[in-house]
Amino acid sequence: MRPVLIVDDDVKLSAMLRDFLALQDIELTSCYDGKQGLEVAQAGRHELMLLDVMLPGMDGFEVLQRLRTFSDIYVLLLTARGEAADRVRGLQLGADDYLSKPFDAEELAARIHAILRRGTPSRLASTSASLSKPKLQRGGLTIDFASRTVSYANIVLDLTAIELSLLETFLQSPGVVLTREDLVARVFQRPFHPLDRSLDMYVSRLRRKLHSATPLGDHIKTIRSSGYLFSTADPSA
Repeated sequence: MRPVLIVDDDVKLSAMLRDFLALQDIELTSCYDGKQGLEVAQAGRHELMLLDVMLPGMDGFEVLQRLRTFSDIYVLLLTARGEAADRVRGLQLGADDYLSKPFDAEELAARIHAILRRGTPSRLASTSASLSKPKLQRGGLTIDFASRTVSYANIVLDLTAIELSLLETFLQSPGVVLTREDLVARVFQRPFHPLDRSLDMYVSRLRRKLHSATPLGDHIKTIRSSGYLFSTADPSA
């Protein structure tokens, strides 16, 4: 059974989905407000979160924004409004997909399985690479694949899993322009969407963290209309 978390204040809907998705090999855990959803997500047991936008108190967008500070769990937004602005905002904040209410339960199950399939090959490949190459060192940075940590001059950087994967991808291709499509496919394991600005958000966060602990923040260059490049040149030269 694939563990999935739903954060939705509709108790009857959550119960119905729990019974239906159990037949689809999905184990659904229900939370009814954003605070409880974040607490459960922090345990890291679930692979995907179904997140209702119209939550009381802390709405789904705020939940998603807070979630992305500590977790890279897949997120499928459930929105009753169905407005383009809501879908764009959700993608910008790091959602993986969205579904407008009311929806067909079979379509929801299909979307859940499609999202979960995206990460499987890359995660297996990453595990294999970690076993064959325990560390990656470049520009004074060291990625330890066994502990999933990044350090510079004995300072351990506080990176999320996606920030670490993004840095790993840059360090593996120094001096090479990596397109947004390629980075989204390799780091997020999903197709690129032109309105999805989550990659740019994570690059910005990674730059800030590199700036705070290393001299390498300026080495991540934005290549206009293309993507990003990790420069091997001294930016002060």
